[in-house]
Amino acid sequence: MQTDFTSELKPASPGGSVLIEQERARSSIPVDALSEFILGKQWLQMQRSLLPLLMDQKLLSKRTQMNLSRPDRYLLGLARAKLLRRMADQYHWSDEEYEMAKYLVDDVSPYTLHTTMFRQTLREQASDEQQQYWLPKHGRWEVIGAYAQTEMGHGSNVRGIETEARWDPATKSFNLHSPTLTASKWWNGSLGRTATHAIVVAQLLIPKKTAAKDPVEYDRLGPHHFVVQVRDKVTHQPLDGIVVGDIGPKYGYAPMDNAFMLFKHHRIPHDAMLSRYAKLDPETSVYTKPEAPNIVYGSLTEARSRIVNHARLVLARAVTVAVRYTTIRRQFKDKDDHSEAPETSVIDYSTVQIRILPLLATVFALHFTGQVMKETFLSNRERIAQNDFSGMAELHSLSSGLKSLCTDLAANGIETCRRAMGGHGYGGYSGLVQLNADYLSKPTVEGDNWMITQQVARYLMKVAKRITEKRGTKQETRAEKLLEKYQLPHNGTGFNILEDHSALADAFEHRAARMAFQVYAERVKQGRSENEMLIKMHQLSHAYSYSILVRNFHNQITNLQDFGQETINVLWDLYTLFALFTMQNNALEFIQTETVSLDQLSAVRDRIFELMRRIRPHAVRLVDVWALPDYLLDSSLGRYDGRVYEDMFHRAHDLNPLNRITVNPDYKNPELVLGSGDGNAILAKL
Repeated sequence: MQTDFTSELKPASPGGSVLIEQERARSSIPVDALSEFILGKQWLQMQRSLLPLLMDQKLLSKRTQMNLSRPDRYLLGLARAKLLRRMADQYHWSDEEYEMAKYLVDDVSPYTLHTTMFRQTLREQASDEQQQYWLPKHGRWEVIGAYAQTEMGHGSNVRGIETEARWDPATKSFNLHSPTLTASKWWNGSLGRTATHAIVVAQLLIPKKTAAKDPVEYDRLGPHHFVVQVRDKVTHQPLDGIVVGDIGPKYGYAPMDNAFMLFKHHRIPHDAMLSRYAKLDPETSVYTKPEAPNIVYGSLTEARSRIVNHARLVLARAVTVAVRYTTIRRQFKDKDDHSEAPETSVIDYSTVQIRILPLLATVFALHFTGQVMKETFLSNRERIAQNDFSGMAELHSLSSGLKSLCTDLAANGIETCRRAMGGHGYGGYSGLVQLNADYLSKPTVEGDNWMITQQVARYLMKVAKRITEKRGTKQETRAEKLLEKYQLPHNGTGFNILEDHSALADAFEHRAARMAFQVYAERVKQGRSENEMLIKMHQLSHAYSYSILVRNFHNQITNLQDFGQETINVLWDLYTLFALFTMQNNALEFIQTETVSLDQLSAVRDRIFELMRRIRPHAVRLVDVWALPDYLLDSSLGRYDGRVYEDMFHRAHDLNPLNRITVNPDYKNPELVLGSGDGNAILAKL
């Protein structure tokens, strides 16, 4: 038998554990204090208390899950989700603790839509009586819910969905029907195999009062929400008139049972229609429309707000892995270094720094705006509870624009980090494979990132029109204040972007405001078609959203008092790097809006290199601030202790199930595993 001598081998000296500690010694950033400021004491304590409980469960081990087939990944996800709910009952977890456990396990739960969109829609759209009936059942998981809006033929265009709910006054019920194949519900998470119920978005059709003929004519009143039982509670089989199933493999989200679903004249009762705002009298068939039509999109606004707040943690994971690994990984020597020094740490190459360090700054930018977005949504929900809908338009615009920009930054950032790590970044032990594949959904779900920016641009054009034509009542929104301030172009050279932190934020706001007036002029005054304007509208939305990211970043550091000057200076460097790197990438817009001069922009590149040199010694401690445990990262390359190569070899040599079989390579013999006689093993699975 061959002797395994590998356990005696060590990585070339100095090892990763030595290098990573040397990196931490280069900086005096107070990691624990800054973590507490960023994430909150309660959040950190919750993570520390839950982590041992989760790591003690064999079912929650992540070491070999990448080797499972898609059906097995779904079943594993279902088993894990059931376990987490049992643990929640056992340990009396709060909602926050349950969400923290899901975050740490980092596996898409087949119950995700049950605990998010299904519950949120009931809270937002159901009447008091409906909530009293459904929410307790939801909380006890007596019903498992999903959210069925998107269809095979319609996603972003919600008004175009084809599923119909025809009101029948004689039976006081709705006839739920899919008139075409493209009316099939599609992509609806948790519905393919798991859910018993779903919020179904369908076109409400009511018979016209004058219709005393056959066929009956209907008034189409647009999409409405209905709560529908999909499967039998005992057999878990679809009810009559419903065809539902899993759509199959995807880029990521392996444990999620995304669904197709079609209806054939399926009857649902009158009280299936959620009626907090839109109502249909069952006796008279009189329909009452919502006071604020956009209120029906409240669940989407909540989902987008959550996505914005989540983006920081996702990008933080990728950046943490990239920073730690590139400080340990050494390749070549500096061409200008003629000493006997060892090979250079990869992160010290400017071509690597320019990819990773601006993303490190972006993590902090996303964090501060994510927190503000969360607070804004909660504040607006309180106002809605008081029947004050005045903030809905701006909140919808804000959540749409930030969702588009923040998920773009996070999704692109993960891939940038992966590439910056070279060959090992492509491997499964990077910890980025599942993260990358799963997060690729976010630029599309809850509104395609290009489409939803149209909503932001249209809102800003309305504000520009009101200010330009001096019509309508002042609303004192952020957008209105900004456009009023910069109704006339500012002298670009007046923004001291290289020396004044506040002026840098002003420059971003000036660019956004001037672009809003330019787009308004071209679209409204010059009459250019909307299709011609869509790209500029997208650019306007991102410019406005960037101004929010930069201003929130600035305001948070301005109010910071509990840290030493070195830490505050590093945070200001991160702020400036994020802003100037963004400005350099959008230089033409800053010139066209007369925000900065060409001479100023010419100096930005050298300033960026200076900032990266100053941030570089603090990089490892700055990613440590995000308190990402190894269990969550599941990455050889991003290990806290720096034992990169030891862990990589252990996973490949000891944990890889493919290495436990001996294959028969003789092409003349159909046998696959030597001595098994399994020649038709693969055929049986096809």
